[in-house]
Amino acid sequence: MLNLLRPAVTKVLTPIGRALARRGISANAITAAGAVGTVVAALWLYPLGWLWWGSVIITVFVLLDLLDGVLARMTGSDQSRWGAFLDSTLDRLADAGIFSGLILYFILKDDPEIVLAGVALFCLVAGALVSYAKARAEGLGMTANVGIAERSERLVVVLVSAGFSGLGVPYILPAGLWLLAAASAVTVGQRMVHVYKQAVVE
Repeated sequence: MLNLLRPAVTKVLTPIGRALARRGISANAITAAGAVGTVVAALWLYPLGWLWWGSVIITVFVLLDLLDGVLARMTGSDQSRWGAFLDSTLDRLADAGIFSGLILYFILKDDPEIVLAGVALFCLVAGALVSYAKARAEGLGMTANVGIAERSERLVVVLVSAGFSGLGVPYILPAGLWLLAAASAVTVGQRMVHVYKQAVVE
């Protein structure tokens, strides 16, 4: 759903991409910087309870995921198999960092919230399954580009709910995590059904 906004965001990022390309900065370098920055910010700021600033900083690094695509197309490296593999792998690393940071936040509180830590862990696992289902389907020559909670939607939910929780909005982080857990589980089911239908036709 949020992929509909990608053309507009890409238009904004294009001048930045041109500037980076002129300086010889590669798309893979941007990919790595975004992932490392996300993991460091999440594992440092979230456990300290700095949910607002953590979410703001992580959002900046997440936007690099769009910038690396723009830069790759400009430099002609968008067809690189290594670049595609690196991008997907580091996306999983970044996701793990975000949810691990939230898990530590819940566990390290003066009054630990073990249930919410478990929900955050479920979101991490379910999100990985969403991505794996697509990758495995494509490896078998099928598609799995369906579902209500792709990575962009999952990131928006977790970052917005964590950020506003840091501003003192009550219940928004638990609500966001429960919503994300349910949506991720549904998406896994949707992709399984989608692939099953293709397999049966064969």
